[in-house]
Amino acid sequence: MERRNFLKVVAASSASFISSLASAEEAKFEKQSERNELTYHKLKDIRFDAVQLKYPRLVGKNSRLGIHGTGPNLTFCTLLTDKGAEGLGLMRGNRQEAEKLFEGIKGKSVSDLFSPALGTLEERYYIFDICLHDLAGVILNKPVYALISGNERPIVTRCYSGMIYFDEMEPENKPSGLNKILENCLFDYNYGYRQFKVKIGRGGKWMAKEEGLKMDIAVTKLIYENFPDCDILVDGNDAYTVDEFISYLKGVENIPLYWIEEPFRETREDYIKLRNWLDTNGRRHTLLGDGEANPDFNLNMELGKERILDVYLEDMLGYGFTPWRKLAPRLKSMGMMASPHAWGDTIKSFYVSHYAGAYGNVPTIEGVTCFSSDIDLSAYKLVRGRLTPNNSPGFGLKLWK
Repeated sequence: MERRNFLKVVAASSASFISSLASAEEAKFEKQSERNELTYHKLKDIRFDAVQLKYPRLVGKNSRLGIHGTGPNLTFCTLLTDKGAEGLGLMRGNRQEAEKLFEGIKGKSVSDLFSPALGTLEERYYIFDICLHDLAGVILNKPVYALISGNERPIVTRCYSGMIYFDEMEPENKPSGLNKILENCLFDYNYGYRQFKVKIGRGGKWMAKEEGLKMDIAVTKLIYENFPDCDILVDGNDAYTVDEFISYLKGVENIPLYWIEEPFRETREDYIKLRNWLDTNGRRHTLLGDGEANPDFNLNMELGKERILDVYLEDMLGYGFTPWRKLAPRLKSMGMMASPHAWGDTIKSFYVSHYAGAYGNVPTIEGVTCFSSDIDLSAYKLVRGRLTPNNSPGFGLKLWK
């Protein structure tokens, strides 16, 4: 290396080192100031509110379950401090548990329960995990993605419609046929999605195996032909055997699949067989995701480390926001991605958008379109297939008074 260039490198390195020291000192000061602010607020009260969400349409069957309905009734919990701050969120448990646990933390400082760097500090208080993240964000005037990462702007990722079920089967007394699937895809497209997760596995419960397989293939082809600018994800909900699923893949021919989710109950042997088939049949870049339903966590992690499984999918609330935060570095270190399961309501999709906004190892988010007259959902924007989380404090959700 020429001396002139060497000196430039040394000077740049020195400046970078000094800058990093300054940043470290600034971060240390900022963390202490944050802790002081959270210590200043003490928990005073708890409140519960019922919220009705409505899907844009009836959501029908998948390979395992019957009709999913028109939208959930949710119970939101609000933690209130003596300084007037409020933290709103879904609970990881029920109201009775929350009321009982709150008696033990009433009067405590928020900093006794929560750290921006770590999340909720004790597992027994995970029932308030979302509320505490929201509350800390409100107190510190930061959206949750910034609270946990320091990012001024979120990492924005894609969001797929998770609502393409066995739509042609309803109503049972007069099935609407395949045009209903296209109608629902068009609604989702106009709403802003550019990815569709298509439920398959009709032969698992609702049709004979061969008939169901043919319909799964026909539906996939129909959506691809009518929405060529959209990605297709498929979700079998464990309805297939590995050989049956390979037959499905052969049937859809050269249609690109963005990802494959839970085609069968995970085993090492079956996933190795599927991965080898994908790699040797032009589908090397199709993602494999698992871990939603009763997952074998250790097996999923082993398959991720071996680059057989690409995306871990356990539920955002079921697994927990703080546990997901703890898992993020491990997933990144092994080159595995995350897309926490969010089916049921759009609120969980919003929570996932903050996780993605902070950590960035989420290829796409499960979208569940909902409307409500009980809660303001307008802080989140879905535009051309990408979901942008709010930039207001906390999770940015407000109940209509």
